[in-house]
Amino acid sequence: MASLDPQGGGVVSAARRILLLLAVPVLLVAAWWTATADSTNFFWPPLSQIAGTFGETWFTGRFADDVLPSLARLLAGYLVAVALGVGLGTAIGSSPALRGLLEPVLEFFRAIPPPVLVPILMLFAGIGNGMKVLVIVSGCVWPVLLNTVEGVRALDEVLRDTARSYRMRRRSRLIHLVLRGASPQIAAGARQALSIGIILMVISEMFAASNGVGFTIIQFQRSFAIPQMWTGIILLGLIGIALSMIFRWAEARLLRWYTGLRMSQREG
Repeated sequence: MASLDPQGGGVVSAARRILLLLAVPVLLVAAWWTATADSTNFFWPPLSQIAGTFGETWFTGRFADDVLPSLARLLAGYLVAVALGVGLGTAIGSSPALRGLLEPVLEFFRAIPPPVLVPILMLFAGIGNGMKVLVIVSGCVWPVLLNTVEGVRALDEVLRDTARSYRMRRRSRLIHLVLRGASPQIAAGARQALSIGIILMVISEMFAASNGVGFTIIQFQRSFAIPQMWTGIILLGLIGIALSMIFRWAEARLLRWYTGLRMSQREG
């Protein structure tokens, strides 16, 4: 019987975490439902009416015509931004001279809000998918790049000297020392970039677009289809939650060595 206690404790702990995770969303939905139950405000319809139109609005033709193209552009822009951020950040973080040369330029471009670049990008990239992907890249690249720079700079010099003493090849040092050592900071930047990417996905679809979640929400707003507009806002929130859960799942597996190291240090 004593051997079952740890398992029982694990089940109770998991159940407690799930309850804590769901408590705030359930309370917010219940408060929204109650507050709007008898609403006659045209712009603030009852949540029951919004929920009733959700499936009809998005899970018919619009899912393939609007939701999937939005997710494809988000994925393309996000992956390009991560690749650029990690590549440039590794180079800049590894070279103090390059970092000193480029830091003022990086700070200048980082301070420019990506939505301001939309008209400029439309001039050079047109109004197609390329412009929308570039808008996402222009905002997502900065948290990845800056976190990568800091992660590479923070690597232990003793580890660098040890790798050089063992005459590790440059590629091996890059993969097993630099990128692996900076991966926790890279993951933190990628997590920030994901939320920025969702915002820029919507903004990019509000300019000269013909499909996408942002485009459809604007069309609903302009045609005074308010319940349908609210369903689009809720859909964006659900997309954000789903992508965050996928990211956490991937991060937990890719950084398993790091979380295990931190746990062992705490126990020690």
